[in-house]
Amino acid sequence: MNMKAHSAVQDGSTDPAAAAGIGRLGALSRGLLSRGPWMRGVRRLAAAVGIVTAGLVATVVLAAPGAAWAAYPEKPISLIVGYAAGGGSDFIVRSLAPFIEKELGGSARVIVMNRPGAGGEIGFAAIADANPDGYTIGLINSPNVVTIPIERHARFSLDRLDPLYNLVDDPGSFVVHKDSPFQTLADVAAFAKANPNNVTVGTTGIGSDDHLAMLMFQRLTQTQLTHVPFPGSADAHRALLGRHIQVTSMNIGESARAREGDPIRILGVMTDQRSEQAPDVPTFKELGFDVKMSSLRGLAAPMGLPPDIRAKLVDAIAKAVQHPEFQDIARKAYQPLRLLPPDQYAAELKTQEATFRTIWKETPWLK
Repeated sequence: MNMKAHSAVQDGSTDPAAAAGIGRLGALSRGLLSRGPWMRGVRRLAAAVGIVTAGLVATVVLAAPGAAWAAYPEKPISLIVGYAAGGGSDFIVRSLAPFIEKELGGSARVIVMNRPGAGGEIGFAAIADANPDGYTIGLINSPNVVTIPIERHARFSLDRLDPLYNLVDDPGSFVVHKDSPFQTLADVAAFAKANPNNVTVGTTGIGSDDHLAMLMFQRLTQTQLTHVPFPGSADAHRALLGRHIQVTSMNIGESARAREGDPIRILGVMTDQRSEQAPDVPTFKELGFDVKMSSLRGLAAPMGLPPDIRAKLVDAIAKAVQHPEFQDIARKAYQPLRLLPPDQYAAELKTQEATFRTIWKETPWLK
């Protein structure tokens, strides 16, 4: 696959025509005007009415039926991730990017850019603020993308983002170091009750699914835990491995993948049924703690994409996620796919927004 994007027409050309003041349109018109009887007619018409510059002739030519500019994309597409490299969010888009490039065709290139910080807000705002031309898209994560504007004055809003396709629905889990004295969730609850604020829990930020899950567990067990936010799950995981924190609240896709090589123990998964990614791990509910939480991860664009470019992007993503090789990568990396096209994805986000607004009114998670 040709991974280098290029433009069919470059600014700052050193073409002799451009140097003579004719410019890009003039250079393009010279090739067009040499072909076909219709083109010869345009030349005769131009001469008859006194259109003597190649640039003006080109304007007539390019307005003609069948004339078109180079097809999208003509340059690399930036794909923004609002979390640090190495986590589940980063992994899924880096895995998918080559398949999107393939489906877009030509020399399309998708470049992943990490913009971590503020629980994902920096990345989400960068997507929302981008020029809606199809050259900036990004990953959005719920509940963060809906909870951040609820809990504070945010630099973005959900209605400024255009959901293109959901990729993953990843339930939460609690993870400890293998050497931790906590063998079960009950151990965590008992120690926290006897030692208020002495259990440190790493998450991906305030209002994230990891943080909300921690708060739900805290309320249910009537304990006080100490929240330690990180730019991304990879950072929280490293802190756990270094024994700087005692528990990490992270998604099961990430924790199941991490335990293949790291000395960790997954205490429970926040689902009704056991996860396919870790069928040996009991659910919180099985263990007597009715906590359910998960994170959607999907692609979005700034609102206002040209319809033809949006349709091409959505079509490329829809085909890319169905590619057997991508699905195999996701399965081996413990990424639980939940593929939702634009309308279904947007509806799911709106439902979540309404749910979390209600929760915020009753029990705000940020004080």
